[in-house]
Amino acid sequence: MDSGCTQCVVKDRPKSGEVQVRHAIPAALVLLLAVCCAMSVANVYYAQPLLDAIAADFGIQQAAVGGVITATQLGCALALLLLVPLGDLLNRKRLICAQLILLATALTMTGMVGSPLMLMIGMVGVGMLGTAMTQGLIAYAAALAHESERGRVVGAAQSGVVVGLLMARCFAGLVTDLLGWRSVYLISGLLTIVMLIVLRIALPAPRVNPVKMSYPKLLRSMVTLLASERVLQVRGTIGLLMFGAFSTFWSALVLPLSASPFAMSHTQIGAFGLVGAIGALAAARAGRLADRGLGQWTTGAALVCLLMSWIPIGFMQHSMLALIAGIVLLDMGGQAVHVINQSMIFRLRPEAQSRLVGCYMLFYSAGSGLGAAASTYVYTRTGWVGVCTLGFALSMAAFLMWAVTLALAQARLAR
Repeated sequence: MDSGCTQCVVKDRPKSGEVQVRHAIPAALVLLLAVCCAMSVANVYYAQPLLDAIAADFGIQQAAVGGVITATQLGCALALLLLVPLGDLLNRKRLICAQLILLATALTMTGMVGSPLMLMIGMVGVGMLGTAMTQGLIAYAAALAHESERGRVVGAAQSGVVVGLLMARCFAGLVTDLLGWRSVYLISGLLTIVMLIVLRIALPAPRVNPVKMSYPKLLRSMVTLLASERVLQVRGTIGLLMFGAFSTFWSALVLPLSASPFAMSHTQIGAFGLVGAIGALAAARAGRLADRGLGQWTTGAALVCLLMSWIPIGFMQHSMLALIAGIVLLDMGGQAVHVINQSMIFRLRPEAQSRLVGCYMLFYSAGSGLGAAASTYVYTRTGWVGVCTLGFALSMAAFLMWAVTLALAQARLAR
């Protein structure tokens, strides 16, 4: 099917035998959602290549500066608990527009703070609203897509997230070298206003009607989902471990590369995000494999890539080519797992997609925050070898979680 043709259709045959026709999502709209996902999620990751500049500005020690990332991830967790579920309760288009206004405000505040305390508060706000926007757009895309193309559409939106995540480091490094780290957040605030105007005009009306329940009941239902949906439990745990490994690498990378003997600029360090984009974009096709029923085995192959990436990454001190090869494997494996996780979870309950993505991303936020805090601490104690050991251990745990749960599921089917 040509995804760029607005006349292409997908036919459903419900139990009544009546044929329903549902239009495929236009390619231009999928592209717009992917670009907006990239711009939204970038805000959550701008700080990673700037930790040394932020530490110098506020007098924060290297061992503690990972707390800036942890504060951002705390904001992510709060968004997933309190804001993302609102997509099932309110008009999603109006909710997205309101969140963009608040995000622009939080970014401006972060670029103007004068103390470490206000910096942490600003980072919490940026993490909350950047995450709420990103996951709201992904749930919006999943709701627009037919089940037969949901993996492809979610994969495209997730590709935007990956590009934003990785390009954030490149953009932040370049702007910091030219204008200082504060300008990163001020410029992003202006871009957020532009995104608000475009989405207000271009987004179609939501296809999923809001559920009829109170906000407290909506939040309680997330606990029910976490307790009852085994796919969510398994995929969430794999995601937590995978994102912990991912954050371990990207949070600690700036520390050795900015020091002797490398002494790289923020622009040079941020450019490694471009390398990661190669592997991450290759992972976008994982959604198509999930649509074909190959999600489990694609997950296994992706986790092997994630595990093996730490071998060349460990040789960074001797070879930049080895580091580049490791980054490609790391991002390809990690993002393929993420796309498949979301594709599987979105199939569980169509009426609860915002809550499902909120629950799943809670695991992500926990893994990212813990990985960031642990990696900067481990680096100050044991250097790059310790960081690679930590990342390898988390990757191995994710692989074992997948293998054991798959074996148990197959044993249950055999019985």
